Amino acid sequence: MNFERFQRKFVNAVLRFGLRPLVRIKINELDHVPQQGPLLIYPNHIIAFEVPLIYHLLQPRLVSAMAKAESWDNRFYAWLFDLWKIVPVKRGQADTTAIRHSLQMLDEGYVFTISPEGTRSHDGKLIKAHPGIVPIALKSGAPLMPIAHWGIEKLPQNLKKLRRTNFHIRTGKAFYLDPRGERVTKEVRQEMVDEMMILLARLLPEEYRGYYTDKIGKELKYIRYQ
Repeated sequence: MNFERFQRKFVNAVLRFGLRPLVRIKINELDHVPQQGPLLIYPNHIIAFEVPLIYHLLQPRLVSAMAKAESWDNRFYAWLFDLWKIVPVKRGQADTTAIRHSLQMLDEGYVFTISPEGTRSHDGKLIKAHPGIVPIALKSGAPLMPIAHWGIEKLPQNLKKLRRTNFHIRTGKAFYLDPRGERVTKEVRQEMVDEMMILLARLLPEEYRGYYTDKIGKELKYIRYQ
């Protein structure tokens, strides 16, 4: 076993035993995730703690993701994210290097994770998504799968009371984005990511649907199932 594989196994073991006293998994549908082939998953983003939790639960699949480039200013995060082959992205601009690296990870058969919201909601309610995931999905041709979770927003207050936090995860059916022959303009990219988020919202309890509550019944034009 090489040193990198040892480090990965060590981190996974720490997560497995370290998370157990903090979190109680109430619903976990991550066994629906295909065990091979490229896949783009897009979860809602509530707090930072969900990231290692979902990463751990997706094992033994190889998993990568995007993270803000400033995270590498922290030496521990820099080590951990390099170990996990996380792709740094410069926020607020079209980061072509990050897109290229993301496509490479998918080409290597990774599960690649991007949160379209782009930032943490803290209360669990969905906020309006950014369309950065769309060109990656279209260029890679990889299937997408929504991963909805809730309950982790209660972790900080539960820690103060020495209580475990209930964590729920639901997965949707894998699909592809299909422009239907249209030119993919900025407006179309936003429509596509909004349709993706509607699928995510449909997996969540109503009180978590946030920005997408009133859009839940919209007919989806750009979603294609195999």
